[in-house]
Amino acid sequence: MAQPTILLVDDEKEIIDLLEIYLKNEGYRLLRAGNGLEALGVLQKEEVDLIILDIMMPHMDGIQACMKIREQKNMPIIMLSAKSQDMDKILGLSSGADDYVTKPFNPLELVARIKSQLRRYTRLNVPHVSKAHEIEVDDLIINTATHEVKVDGCEVKLTPREFAILELLARHRGMVWSIEKIYETVWGETFFEADNTVMVHIRKIREKIEENPRKPKYIKTVWGVGYKVD
Repeated sequence: MAQPTILLVDDEKEIIDLLEIYLKNEGYRLLRAGNGLEALGVLQKEEVDLIILDIMMPHMDGIQACMKIREQKNMPIIMLSAKSQDMDKILGLSSGADDYVTKPFNPLELVARIKSQLRRYTRLNVPHVSKAHEIEVDDLIINTATHEVKVDGCEVKLTPREFAILELLARHRGMVWSIEKIYETVWGETFFEADNTVMVHIRKIREKIEENPRKPKYIKTVWGVGYKVD
């Protein structure tokens, strides 16, 4: 089976060179871009399975590029940034990224995150389709085989992480999931109390699937406890 293709987007050549060493050792096929505009050009010509996207770049930064990519693509996006403040992380995740890594970073940790994202993305994009792979919640249909979500018959584009959260809640319909449990189940990491990542993703999902995100029909908030799909 062909190895996944990873697009590296950063204007710092040293970082790209470093990542290439580690990722080539894992057997990945690599593509390069120096800014967001170049990345969009590459995506028009190449099939890409995952993107490493720096935030601070000339011409088009990572936030703008991520939002443009999400208009058509749903592959995992991992953002890199020298900024480690919570608001910077929230901004990156809100633009459609699946993960956020601050510089300087441990290349081995980044490789582990890449593998985790690719495993989840591959699992959620199995080519075989049947009713057994569909979860229906009123007019919301989640196909766990094709990674498709439809509301009232219209397809909605979710990131792999957003899809995983929605699938988790819908598969356990009526069960209330705490923010901590959602994070540890979907991300597979220990939850930190000050982390707003789950709330940011829930907000983005609601904006995509709810007719009125302020009065959600599908993902309900159970105040002081967590979230559930009724």
